[in-house]
Amino acid sequence: MIPNLLSKSRVTEADAVSMRIISAFKSSGMDSDPHLPHMFNTLDPFSKNLTSAINRSKAESNLEEKDEKHDGEIRSFSYLLLGLLHHPDDNVKAAAQKVKKVFDKYGVSITGKSYASESSLVASLLNDLAKPNLQDTIAQLSGCAELIAALQAAQDEFEAARLAYEQEKAQESTAISASVIKRELVDLLNGKIVVYLRAMEIIDEATYGAFPRIIAKIIDDNNETVKKRNKKEEPEMTV
Repeated sequence: MIPNLLSKSRVTEADAVSMRIISAFKSSGMDSDPHLPHMFNTLDPFSKNLTSAINRSKAESNLEEKDEKHDGEIRSFSYLLLGLLHHPDDNVKAAAQKVKKVFDKYGVSITGKSYASESSLVASLLNDLAKPNLQDTIAQLSGCAELIAALQAAQDEFEAARLAYEQEKAQESTAISASVIKRELVDLLNGKIVVYLRAMEIIDEATYGAFPRIIAKIIDDNNETVKKRNKKEEPEMTV
């Protein structure tokens, strides 16, 4: 018998199950059934909306990741300059002081600013560091040009991630959360499609048997993963 999809499935798991089930239906040859096409036409937009909602979450996660990289490059640049200030060569020390004077207009504290403010300040810092009168000075400092290039790369990645995140945020007022979509998708799958296929498998096993078995396998594989995860998360009982 086809099991119900466990409600404790993660949104990504429910999304994967729905996509596999829809794909199985499209290749099943069950289009002539009087009810299944309508059910799957209803399931399909739920699946697509869930994928979109997951992608919105990924955009935020990606932005946070790029922000951490951004911050790391700023700190690395600061540490390099601080170290070079104690260099035994007076020329290197003087060059480090000159570059640090530029950096100090911004400072490591910019890593605590809002995404928009930090990005604007880093862009301004990079512009200052790119000025012609600083290039010979930077060239005297081993590793400085490389760290500036790394900071520029991190800035470019951060800006791309921020744009993707803001585009998704702009749609949030009309978008439904992934957890809500998952709940509706599970209700539709368990309450209609699974129930219908269980009945059809009993009534006409010769026609419907293969397809329900495929659906059962897809759901069962997912449920086993969920059960194993939940078992690991259960606290040990003490006597």
